[in-house]
Amino acid sequence: MEELHKPVLLSEVLEILQPGMGESYLDLTAGYAGHAGKILAVTRNYKESVLVDRDENAIKVLTKKYPEGEFGLEILHEDFYNAAQSLIKCGKTFDMILADFGVSSPQLDNSERGFSFMHEGELDMRMDQAQDLSAETIVNHWSEKRLIEIFETYGEESVGLARKHAREIVYNRPWKTTKELAEALSPKGWYGKHPATKVFQAIRIAVNDELGLIERTLPLIPKLLKSGGRIAIITFHSLEDRLVKQYFKRVSSLGEESELEILNKTPIVAGMNELVINPRARSAKLRAARKI
Repeated sequence: MEELHKPVLLSEVLEILQPGMGESYLDLTAGYAGHAGKILAVTRNYKESVLVDRDENAIKVLTKKYPEGEFGLEILHEDFYNAAQSLIKCGKTFDMILADFGVSSPQLDNSERGFSFMHEGELDMRMDQAQDLSAETIVNHWSEKRLIEIFETYGEESVGLARKHAREIVYNRPWKTTKELAEALSPKGWYGKHPATKVFQAIRIAVNDELGLIERTLPLIPKLLKSGGRIAIITFHSLEDRLVKQYFKRVSSLGEESELEILNKTPIVAGMNELVINPRARSAKLRAARKI
């Protein structure tokens, strides 16, 4: 099958998780099995492993790659928080867990999904195409005050620019396409980082409740790990990385009550060789821990 998505930090994930033959694996954001395929090729333990994703396109690819009758691999079409809750209720635990919180290349490159301002597409940005809330709802119906809040909080935009962008959006409604919105937020003669980058990030995070899901899922991780089990998490912006860093620090600094041991004190980032072939890895950070 043609590779749809280049997994970031693949060699680093394999090195820090150290998959072994027969070990069980949970991928909370399996996507197109970029990481999962390599790990399962080592463990060969399909029946005790689970792949999770909330994108129906990814689920279609996963079920085609791992037919149920042939592999016995469990594939869940859910967001990672609900999947984690379900697995805990079933009493399942794993030797390894991976969560990659980035947007996949197929999501970014498919103009119909509306994730990128580099393509003309509808204002969508839903990772789960079945949910009601979309970018169109936020852009055309949320109040100016609420837009300012998400641009500042989720986009880490300056107060002045957050207000300017929110005012531009509210006063010129309705908006129909990603390109139309991006161009309206871009001053003439701009250079460097695209002026709409932070706004699009903020809208995407709000649409998919990305930070909320991470906050609710992190405390469930120890319950899903076997003793000695490893968890690796890849983040792509400071808001996500801060949540993971603070959680790992908190649960690893409780003395005898600590549930996790941090495996890398500083985040692992992509090397130059990877950046040449996969520029989207430039903001990726990998943190890992082991259950005590």
